[in-house]
Amino acid sequence: MNLELDHFFILVEPEANVANLLVELGLEESYSRVHAGQGTTNRCFKFSNSMMELLWLRDEEEANNGPASGLRFPERLSDENASPFGLIFNRKNSDDLLMPFNGWSYQPDYFSAPNAFHIGSNSDNLTEPLCIYVPFMQPVERTIEKGPFKSISHVHLHVPVESLSEELQAVSHSGGLSIECGVEHLMEVTFNQKSCGFSKDLRPGLPLILHW
Repeated sequence: MNLELDHFFILVEPEANVANLLVELGLEESYSRVHAGQGTTNRCFKFSNSMMELLWLRDEEEANNGPASGLRFPERLSDENASPFGLIFNRKNSDDLLMPFNGWSYQPDYFSAPNAFHIGSNSDNLTEPLCIYVPFMQPVERTIEKGPFKSISHVHLHVPVESLSEELQAVSHSGGLSIECGVEHLMEVTFNQKSCGFSKDLRPGLPLILHW
């Protein structure tokens, strides 16, 4: 499959104070960014080959009425059954430039046209994570660094549904990602092939288990 997971986000409470749980474990925070027109802000943890965003709602009116209204962030944050996850993909090579799944175009205010995201049609299904493809992004040569929290080896996602949508099925075998039907919204992130042999369950603060 000509698709790989570039990075991902987790929707959290305002100011993302749960990010401190990651800092205490030894993850290095990279930067924070305001998403104009989207109504969100993030705190980011960047790795050699990926990135994790903790994303929160900064302006509900902007999120509901701006170009990102179809992402339905306010609803996802207020509905305890909604997925808090977003998966962002890019292509491995330029041999196939077709969109990898059915969806719609989102032109954010913080990108110049025609640089628009392709959002999976399952965005209306709040139980599933958002699937976001970046068609204007060139294939990336990813660097793997050894050591705790340097590089992500794999992301495994549990989704509390009986069957995956066509969009999730399309991305479920992307490079660096696996998805299964589960009993709760949960993400497991493995660093450095789990060479240290440690794991940390960050629930209930975050629906996240880290392995390193």
